[in-house]
Amino acid sequence: MSIKTGIDEIKNILAIGSGKGGVGKSTVATNLAKAFAAQGKKVGLLDADLYGPCQPGMMGSHQAPKGNGNIIVPVEKDGVKFVSMGLMNPSGKALIIRAPLAIKAVQQFLTGVQWGELDYLFIDLPPGTGDIQLTLAQQAKLAGAIIVTTPQKVAADIAKKGLEMFETVNVPIVGVVENMSGYKCPKCEDVTPVFGKGGGAKLAESFKVPLLSQLPIDPELLADSDSGETTYSNDRDSFYQKKFMELSTVVEKELIKAQEQAKEFETKEISVDDLGLNIDWLDGSQSKIDARSIRLSCPCASCVDEVTGEKILKSEDVSMNIKVLGVKPVGRYGIAINFSDGHGTGIFKFEKLKKMSAATGDSFSV
Repeated sequence: MSIKTGIDEIKNILAIGSGKGGVGKSTVATNLAKAFAAQGKKVGLLDADLYGPCQPGMMGSHQAPKGNGNIIVPVEKDGVKFVSMGLMNPSGKALIIRAPLAIKAVQQFLTGVQWGELDYLFIDLPPGTGDIQLTLAQQAKLAGAIIVTTPQKVAADIAKKGLEMFETVNVPIVGVVENMSGYKCPKCEDVTPVFGKGGGAKLAESFKVPLLSQLPIDPELLADSDSGETTYSNDRDSFYQKKFMELSTVVEKELIKAQEQAKEFETKEISVDDLGLNIDWLDGSQSKIDARSIRLSCPCASCVDEVTGEKILKSEDVSMNIKVLGVKPVGRYGIAINFSDGHGTGIFKFEKLKKMSAATGDSFSV
């Protein structure tokens, strides 16, 4: 019997990002995963923050994952399967590796883990919009992204960059979570806005995405997170657990809406013939784009100057008889194309391809 690995049996992969550190995205990722698991969902949690992994502490398990050959068997706690670099680095020393090795580690966490059948895999991203985020967007067909911020303007301004990155790679934005929206009194449950107001709401409004929740600082949540005992059960009725259970319901609903809105640039089928590409879009339209036009629009660094944006590739350097030899999907936002002239480094966004066919009159509805 063969062991299935990777992400093929995962229904929904959700990235949880923040743009900057210290806003509580790991707290949101952990508790959202546990809230879904408490409802009977099959849930996984991938800690992609290699340099500052929080999940072992928050999940309350430092057990090293078992191996089956080259396959990683994830640790399971409170109904959540999870992997983290923190489980593989028990010394707790700083992980000092260059980006290429970090990317390989993330790829291993995605495709070399025995995740099995999951309803949701939550990915706790590192801060920023760098190599790891881009790798995940290209390697996994993300169902959506949740952006976490705090109320301060400076945090929301940086979270905006993370949101823009996901929009660029056609990952549906499920919505914004405003964390640390105030301090909850442990006795009377009044909430005091110690970090100001409105950052999350303004961010959501400016991008026309939902504000999923406003989560105040809760002393009970802080204590449970430090101990790793954020256990969701029917006999507990804590304030923060109610908030995360409510959040899980909203996420489930908004995820469906977000994916519907992203279908404009989603493909149903792509085929290659002697003339170029044939694309059937999910919205029912079709496109036929000739190989030479696609080759001339290649956006890679050898065809377009990365600094000035000036086109380097000259029309006379591309054969009139050039052909598309094959395509490879890149996340949910584009394809890599191999041409008969040996070129294959460009990533062509679906949005650009659809607009190209519309501009040339080669797009039609069926």
